[in-house]
Amino acid sequence: MDIAVEQLSDLTRKLTITLPQEAVKPALDKAYAKANKEISLKGFRRGKVPRTVLEKNFKEQIEAEVGEQLVQDSYFNAIEQEKIEPVVHPEIAEHRFTEEGGFSYVAMVDIKPEFELNRYKGLEIELPPLSVGDEEIELELQRIQRRQAAIQTAPEGHAIAMDDLVTVDFQGFHEGKAMKEVHNENYLIDMGTFRLGEDFEKKLVGLHQGDKTLYEIDFPGDYPNPILAGKKVEFKVDVKEVKVRIKPELDDELAKDVNADYKSLDDLKNAIRDDMTKARETARQGDLDDKIVLRLIELTPFEVPKRLVNYEIQEMLKQTEENLKRSGLSFESAGIDLKELVDRNREIAEKRVKGDFLLKKIAEVEEIKLADEDIERGYQRIAEQYRMTVEEVKGYFNRREELLPFMNELHNEKVLNFLREQSVIIDKVPEPAQEVEEKEAEEKPAE
Repeated sequence: MDIAVEQLSDLTRKLTITLPQEAVKPALDKAYAKANKEISLKGFRRGKVPRTVLEKNFKEQIEAEVGEQLVQDSYFNAIEQEKIEPVVHPEIAEHRFTEEGGFSYVAMVDIKPEFELNRYKGLEIELPPLSVGDEEIELELQRIQRRQAAIQTAPEGHAIAMDDLVTVDFQGFHEGKAMKEVHNENYLIDMGTFRLGEDFEKKLVGLHQGDKTLYEIDFPGDYPNPILAGKKVEFKVDVKEVKVRIKPELDDELAKDVNADYKSLDDLKNAIRDDMTKARETARQGDLDDKIVLRLIELTPFEVPKRLVNYEIQEMLKQTEENLKRSGLSFESAGIDLKELVDRNREIAEKRVKGDFLLKKIAEVEEIKLADEDIERGYQRIAEQYRMTVEEVKGYFNRREELLPFMNELHNEKVLNFLREQSVIIDKVPEPAQEVEEKEAEEKPAE
């Protein structure tokens, strides 16, 4: 086997691999012998078709199959011989059978980037404080009031307001064409939840039962719903019915209605504070991990292989496609421009790839290795999460394709545990609770 290596960039190697006739001829002979046994041609008995006839009729197909097998048999030996460590599947091109009876192909191989770590210990990370303010408690009490409210038909002449329940028919139009995915009849809108987006609901405020209206909403490119993202949509809306909430008083009786164990409104407030603190602790860890990785990327800039970024983008697209399928949609039927979606995901994918390389580098420097007990804890966590036995979980991960990503995730978690312990947490000045609530509402995706 002859291998010529060309360095196209710091991260890409072009391998031209040529196999000699003595390695190629037996593979071709075997393939033609197999074809002779399997193929039926008029005028010839099975197994008695001359090689020249097989070559005339099936040469392209047989050589394609043999070429693929020769690549699989030789590629890993080639990179091992040249001491190259690819980070993603190669791009195979220019494969051909030579006049001398050999076989040649080109493998474009991306390798791991080399970089020097900058500071990664003692990172100062700003996070929201764990403490729950009185204003946040009051907002949660208002939500509870809302949930416990009695629902009544709106009085005649009532103008739609937040907290009302409004039944509508709506149809969305983009560039003058009706969007079949943005259409519903007798759709119940819980005003203030912004399930259809804040702009959509705010334009209903002040209307009355029986009104018909037409308005336009310009959705930003990063809007969570891919069907609407980046589009200017005109909505035709017919207000069918309006109901109002009659909220209970904020008192001890409300607390008892929420939970019979609560004796007073103070008991309810204390329970709210405990629940919000626990939820904040859980969210804080994920937020801390994300901010640590982003800080590492800022401190240690380096280039990453484009093919690896593209692979990550494809994995993200697969996830989006699966989510759409669950709603009975496809990219095409949802009106999603794949090129735009790729462009929007590229930066995220690049950060994921960089973060993974950085965590692996820190693991190497700090000699952080995955132990058997780490893997067992990972199995146990999944078993508890999905209510499975540990043996059932292990059975799922019995294939290398599933096990390697799982172990990679566990290894990264172990490195992040180390980095968390090394970080300096700074409490961020909290935003006013009302602003937080409005921001959360704006980020809710439209359905």
